[in-house]
Amino acid sequence: MTTMRSLSKYKAIVFDLGGTLMEYEGMPLDWSVYYPNGFRNIITSQDLSVSEMEIIRASEIMRYYNPRYSHREVEYTPERIFTYAVEDWRDKPDIKNAINEFFEGIELRPKIFDYTIDLLDRCSSRGLKTACLTDLPNGMPDRIFKKAITDITGKLDLYVSSQNCGYRKPNKAGLVIIADKFKVDIKDVLFVGDEKKDRLTAYNAGCDFMYINEVLR
Repeated sequence: MTTMRSLSKYKAIVFDLGGTLMEYEGMPLDWSVYYPNGFRNIITSQDLSVSEMEIIRASEIMRYYNPRYSHREVEYTPERIFTYAVEDWRDKPDIKNAINEFFEGIELRPKIFDYTIDLLDRCSSRGLKTACLTDLPNGMPDRIFKKAITDITGKLDLYVSSQNCGYRKPNKAGLVIIADKFKVDIKDVLFVGDEKKDRLTAYNAGCDFMYINEVLR
């Protein structure tokens, strides 16, 4: 792990989450292949009469909203995404329950990396403010995501997601919000991530960036 002295020149360390401090085991970057399973679980859970063609159409709409394809920076609410996804179903689901049931159907297995808690503790012991900036999986609400990472959020001073800031990376909005909340200059912030879009986010905001593997050397 890099020496804490090299990190201590900053006033705040902001971490990406997925691929940096945690992961969903076995899941690729693009989840669209799992969308039909999620919709089938909605149908089973709510005892709906929905055809296979309607499932395919809903999955296509869900894929349309997937940032891996749409490259959008503006975040949409899960309710908006799921309402549009099932708008052609003759038998409409309850949307709030459908969102939960969809992600239950994907059978996600969250895993916090072995180094994560120690790294956050080291930052805190140096008096550094810590935050996360994460893009939520397409259509996933904060309430579902945060249940999987309570061990991480309990160590952070601030949790910021694409949902609660309204924008996805590489938009700089999340980092600007964090700097403002911490009352620090953006140049005193270090963003740590694992993807090129994380690096571009830091560039757009005007702060330094390190890949997580550089921090862990």
